[in-house]
Amino acid sequence: MKKWVFCIFVAFTFTNFLQAQDITGKWHGLLEIPGSPLRLVLNIQNSVDGYSSTLDSPDQGAMGIPVDITTFADGNLSIAVTVLGLTYTAELKGNTFYGGFAQGGFNLPLEMSRKPIEKPTQKRPQEPIGPFAYYSESVSFKNLDAGIELAGTLTLPDKTGKHPVAILISGSGPHNRNAEIAGHKPFLLIADFLTRNGIGVLRFDDRGVGESKGDFKMATSEDFASDVHSALNFLTYKDGVDKDNIGLIGHSEGGVIAPMVAARNGKVSFIVLLAGTGLPGYDILEMQGELIGKASGQSDVIVEQSAAIRRHLIEMALASENIPTLRTNMTAYLNQEFQNQGVKSLLPEGANADQFIKGQVDFMATPWMHYFLRHDPVKILEMVNCPVLAINGENDLQVPPEENLSAIRDALIRGGNSEVTIQVLSGLNHLFQESETGLPSAYGSIEQTFSPIALDVITEWISHQVK
Repeated sequence: MKKWVFCIFVAFTFTNFLQAQDITGKWHGLLEIPGSPLRLVLNIQNSVDGYSSTLDSPDQGAMGIPVDITTFADGNLSIAVTVLGLTYTAELKGNTFYGGFAQGGFNLPLEMSRKPIEKPTQKRPQEPIGPFAYYSESVSFKNLDAGIELAGTLTLPDKTGKHPVAILISGSGPHNRNAEIAGHKPFLLIADFLTRNGIGVLRFDDRGVGESKGDFKMATSEDFASDVHSALNFLTYKDGVDKDNIGLIGHSEGGVIAPMVAARNGKVSFIVLLAGTGLPGYDILEMQGELIGKASGQSDVIVEQSAAIRRHLIEMALASENIPTLRTNMTAYLNQEFQNQGVKSLLPEGANADQFIKGQVDFMATPWMHYFLRHDPVKILEMVNCPVLAINGENDLQVPPEENLSAIRDALIRGGNSEVTIQVLSGLNHLFQESETGLPSAYGSIEQTFSPIALDVITEWISHQVK
């Protein structure tokens, strides 16, 4: 990626023109992510208090994402979404913003204009296309403890009779009911496959995403578990649902949340953990960082330097109870580290050091990360009594299969659970796609959304449980 060079205009009259120009309204841009171009829409408002904005990611189904900082002066725009570690800085030339989008330490050039952008064409041969030969209903239910309403889709094999139902639980980050990522809709595919094979599915937008209410950026796994409890209670009173056969299917962080719900709610009859974790969050973060670095071709020196900084950030987060103070301390630490010429080599090509540091701090110093690093799944898994299927892809770099599946199995058995099935699926990545490298950067370029073998394993196992 090329480093974006900002042009500086010094013409007094032109600068005044830029300051006076109306930037309110919609601005459209296309992030050229390899294999998975992503449309973004920035909605800018102005009031006596200054500018404010929201961000839409229509290809991910995420609309109205609150933007924490919106400034525009001398023709320069700057926005920041803290919970996503996302920034966009740009200069207005004519009717177009030219600038750089940064998230998680990576920079991409991004132009935004008034002209809407058509959805990029991507090959997704598995994506279900209606009309569907089963019953589908848009539903909503309340989380009374949180005071919010959640929205989703319930599919049943048939409108008559009573059917087993699985609740789908998404991984980390804001997801809509289809769990859209890199142009894929894995939850739509899973729901379609299970429903056509006799198992109903409830999938819903995360709080604060899509049609669901609430504040995503302040939520932790405990809050998301509360949302799943509400979904479970909703289903127990819903026509067409076999109340004795309601289970949970959680992917990644969803595989952390599912045991949390099952351990506390006797209505859960089974759980499926798709790349769920059995290790504490701090171990997961360290392992995935090193694995992805090595698989990306980084040198041993770079991998070790990155690991040392990551470990220090984790230690800082574990030792802190105050997030604003943690942000300040992390920023100071990283600024000091990046004064070292050798450490500067850790910057991704084209990345700005200040934006990179801010992205790291925004990622590490949040309520969600504060909870995730401290959470030990083992203590919860030991309390799960219902049947459990835990599967991982062999090439998963985000949740290493061997270490996590072993920890899951041992914890369940130690707690007295004898109905445990563990399986590693050959050649699959974290999203259960057939993948040679397992690298997250390849998710969008892979046409397959979800391995048919994995779909069969999940369906056959659930069908056996609900007989």
